[in-house]
Amino acid sequence: MRITAAVTENKNAPFVLTPLELDDPGPGEVIVRMVGSGLCHTDLVVRDQRYPVPLPAVLGHEGSGVVDAVGRGVSYVAPGDHVVLTFNSCGGCRMCLRGRPSCCDRFAACNFGGARDSDGAPLRRDSGTVHGLFFGQSAFATHALATERNVVKVDRSVPLELLGPLGCSVQTGVGAVLNSLRPEAGSSIAVLGVGPVGMSAVMAAAITGCDPIVAVDLNEQRLALAMELGATHVVRAGEGRTVSCLRDLAGGLGTDYCLETTAVPTVLRQAVDALNHGGTCGVIGAPGDGVDASIDMSRILFGRTVRGISEGDSVPRVFIPELITLYQRGRLPFDRLIRTYDFANINQAVEDFEKGTTLKSVLTFA
Repeated sequence: MRITAAVTENKNAPFVLTPLELDDPGPGEVIVRMVGSGLCHTDLVVRDQRYPVPLPAVLGHEGSGVVDAVGRGVSYVAPGDHVVLTFNSCGGCRMCLRGRPSCCDRFAACNFGGARDSDGAPLRRDSGTVHGLFFGQSAFATHALATERNVVKVDRSVPLELLGPLGCSVQTGVGAVLNSLRPEAGSSIAVLGVGPVGMSAVMAAAITGCDPIVAVDLNEQRLALAMELGATHVVRAGEGRTVSCLRDLAGGLGTDYCLETTAVPTVLRQAVDALNHGGTCGVIGAPGDGVDASIDMSRILFGRTVRGISEGDSVPRVFIPELITLYQRGRLPFDRLIRTYDFANINQAVEDFEKGTTLKSVLTFA
């Protein structure tokens, strides 16, 4: 079928709206007509080739839309269903079988390979192939080819154009707290970096009953919003007092939990240094390959833990509907993070996101 997609032609290039041909769905595949698509930091990391995804490609991995067609063997969804698109996984490896698809042994191939295992890329133009299936979807397009495994059927009563971020950034931030760290009510937590993922983590910490909840960032507007969404305290980063402030706010001994969302090595060091005995630091930021961080080994003693968190350790078919229920009950107002842009204005959405004037850009499709 003929579609329009925002193509990333080469490293650091702007997105170019381009007509492409999209394959029909094969066995286990689904075509989704896009209604909304969130812009995520990972899309820009790939655009800039800090992850080696083959170009030219169609990126985008926070899609929401309506099922248009299904391939042979698909039974979970049918044409007309409202869905959120999320990360892909193989379904058969040891981690998938243990209910941990975000740690799938084939995560890189399923999400960053740019093509089917055997049939190549599903996108074409007169000048050749365009890589697709980014995170099993390539959602910067009017239509996306996904798999039955990475679509999640959702309630039709919820504004579909807003739901795409549930597939990655919101799921990651909320899941890091509720699924990964699982803090006890009354425990202290610091979130270093309150972009979309960090802000979602702040909201989750409030749901859990953490106290204090400390948001750390350079952006004053983001810190103000974090206070409105559940933070009890804020710390302005970049003033050389982050670690001491976090320790003081947590009673002098340090925090029970920290989340590092920035992918900046010095911030990770601050997060670990701010932990108390027995504390845990979750690492979410995506720095690209080959980025080293220095940690004082003595700080890991006395039970401190540093652990990586991918996609909020979620099982999307279970977790995304739970996030929607929290939103409907007013406990997870993730819509306050969002500013919408017409698909044709994708480069403006990117510019505003990179400048920090927009927290979460979401592209909408007429």
